[in-house]
Amino acid sequence: MCRGKGKVVWRAVTDQQFGDLITQYEKLVYTICYQFTRNHHTAQDLAQEAFLSAYSHLDSCPEGNEKPWLARIATNKAKDFLKSAYNRKIYATADDTLPEDKGALFMAATQPEDITIEKDTVEQIAQDIRNLKEPYQQVAILYFLEEKTVDEIATQLERPPKTVHTQLYRAKHKLQQTLKGGDTDEFVF
Repeated sequence: MCRGKGKVVWRAVTDQQFGDLITQYEKLVYTICYQFTRNHHTAQDLAQEAFLSAYSHLDSCPEGNEKPWLARIATNKAKDFLKSAYNRKIYATADDTLPEDKGALFMAATQPEDITIEKDTVEQIAQDIRNLKEPYQQVAILYFLEEKTVDEIATQLERPPKTVHTQLYRAKHKLQQTLKGGDTDEFVF
């Protein structure tokens, strides 16, 4: 069945037609999954899950809109994976001050030295964020460390969202300069 303009229409899709759909969109679905996860094996698994989900929910596919429908399924599968407890697993850290979601930075590290270097890098960036001057410090802490949305920050700090966007842009610029070891007091616009 296919939903379109309030109507529900049964749509019969043969295995051959679904196979053709996979062949046509497999690169798109894989690319979407890879863009989120940055891991080839994970992206392959998620792409397969996306097509399995698509097959079992063919009845909700808007006819003629297979591409955006499959893209949305792939995006949701990748986002669900990134939110999963498995993905957020943190390798042992001595400092629990970082939010649990930051543990994904440690996932790629396999050697103890790599874990230590990654942990030190994350801690240094977190410290650089805390060292920003106002009005950038509060906005950067809320956005990068507490992972709040721009709207949540604007509400909490009683600032217009446009102002928060500008302050985030400038905070990112200052952080980039700090990481490069350059002067953070000037802006070139």
